[in-house]
Amino acid sequence: MKKFLFIIFLFTLFLYSSQSFAQGDLMSMLEEENPIEEGKVTATFKSMKIINAHTIEMVKAKHLDFRITHRFGNIGGASGGGVHTLYGFDQSEDIRISFDYGITDNLQIGFGRSKKMEALDGSLKYRILTQTDQNSIPVSLVWYTDLAFTPQADFDDRYTNVAYRMSYVHQAIIARKFSDRFSLELLPTISHRNLVELDADSLIDENTFFSMGVAGRFKVNQRFSIVADYFHNFSEYRTNHPSIDFRNPLGIGFELETGGHVFHLFLTNASGIIENNYLTTTQDDWLKGGMKFGFNISRVFSL
Repeated sequence: MKKFLFIIFLFTLFLYSSQSFAQGDLMSMLEEENPIEEGKVTATFKSMKIINAHTIEMVKAKHLDFRITHRFGNIGGASGGGVHTLYGFDQSEDIRISFDYGITDNLQIGFGRSKKMEALDGSLKYRILTQTDQNSIPVSLVWYTDLAFTPQADFDDRYTNVAYRMSYVHQAIIARKFSDRFSLELLPTISHRNLVELDADSLIDENTFFSMGVAGRFKVNQRFSIVADYFHNFSEYRTNHPSIDFRNPLGIGFELETGGHVFHLFLTNASGIIENNYLTTTQDDWLKGGMKFGFNISRVFSL
């Protein structure tokens, strides 16, 4: 309950805080900083993702974002890392290659392939509101939807129906740029899997549950920023069965821009990269060395 009240407090802060700010610089191939429409806030974030969380940023019309995302193995020895795996660098929890294309400045589609569960996913991102510097619109709002399909081999006859291979995520991204240096967003999220499994005690996981994410960026200088994101899962199954080792995803790192590239280097306990995986299956504990090094690299092309 305390965590939920804290989230409500953050949301209230979003809506009613009013600080003036100057416009920041954004990678030229993302949203144009030169405001065609007067009064609209730009460069709330530098890239389309923080660490695990998506941002409100989108590829502008007729541009393509090519992205490589990687998660190594756990660093701590108690979680399977340590010196014999070079603190996780000998392992690869997940790798994703993705493409996102701007149909218009307010509509984006994407496709990606992940190592984890061999997931093929398609996404849609649509801008609903844009924050204005006069505070007539205090926040930006983007809707994000992702559908994932796993084509992995069916060794134990679990995929008796093709629909069992599919999972879905629906997410509202509510963001505010508080100043030239600091941006924050909330991400209420619904996750659904058509297939869930029995655990060792014959307990059935939930097909659908709600998560609340929070993500932020603090700009240190023109090229370097500190970033972090966290998701809390409101799952009755996980709450009522604490012996089942599920964790909430947390990521902390930094962001570096060099020309047309944006790099994110970070630590996270989430092994999956797409929401369909990391919200539902994260089990590693930061306090037991369950964090893993990862990176996101993005390059945008004009088509």
